[in-house]
Amino acid sequence: MTLLSKPWIWSWSAAALTFALTIGLTSGRGAGELAYAALSFGAFAAIVGLGQMLVITLGPGNVDLSIPATMTLAATLALKAMASMPGTALLGLMIALAVGLGAGLANYALIFLLRLPPIIATLAASLIYQSLAIWSNRGLRIKPPQELAEFATGRFLSIPNVAWVGLALAFVVWIVLERSVWGRWLLATGQNMRAARLAGVPVEFVRATTYLSVSVFAGLAGYLLASFSGGAALNMGAEYLLMSIAVVVIGGSSIAGGNSNVPGVWGASLFMFLVISMLNSYGAAAGAKNVLTGTIVIAIVIAASTRKGRI
Repeated sequence: MTLLSKPWIWSWSAAALTFALTIGLTSGRGAGELAYAALSFGAFAAIVGLGQMLVITLGPGNVDLSIPATMTLAATLALKAMASMPGTALLGLMIALAVGLGAGLANYALIFLLRLPPIIATLAASLIYQSLAIWSNRGLRIKPPQELAEFATGRFLSIPNVAWVGLALAFVVWIVLERSVWGRWLLATGQNMRAARLAGVPVEFVRATTYLSVSVFAGLAGYLLASFSGGAALNMGAEYLLMSIAVVVIGGSSIAGGNSNVPGVWGASLFMFLVISMLNSYGAAAGAKNVLTGTIVIAIVIAASTRKGRI
């Protein structure tokens, strides 16, 4: 298989081209700062994108729309528990992950017990999580402990710490998908759920752990984003609803399920940040950014469908 035939190469190529165009427009000024910002903000999109990728790999109809609300609730409860006190970063992390775990359990319960389509179940659940975040927040913006804020905004070997976290998580996900039994079960379930069940794959266990994983990733992303930005806001996860789906599609994972692409998610995350950054430099409105994101996703879905039809 040649390099050009690998799906992830296109998202990375698009990111590199967008970076070059942006730097070209500024006559080469601020290249280092732009690369650092792309790695910082791209890390959050990559983390939630990895979770969404696992869900989409389950097959058609599987998507988690509760990611933004889960991020907000996890961040809000974690910061409230830490109360800006030193030495509480680990406590906050455990609470954020526990919130993610609870949200994943609730989402899967709605899907499995009530037989609701995942889109409906996670959308309905997101309203509950957002309401809980509003109730617990009560308009307060609690700052993270100083050492946690320094870690979230700090760097190691000139690479942002949050990017290291995102890269480590991507490596773990890649190992699980490529080397573990669970990874083979997930791909088999996404390719043909009925055939996988007949072959002895514990399909419901795979579905449950997948929905748990995406919510835990969302909880971690919310915790890191709140620490990075200096507090939790009630709309902090809003942009990651479309973004989490966009980076999966742009990254080369199949929307039909049964195929995932970990490197592509990171490339797409960098690409999306660089595109939005370029639009911001021209003063584009938020609506224009959403339209462009949607257009890119639709174009890639059409291109992928056309390619499949020719094979």
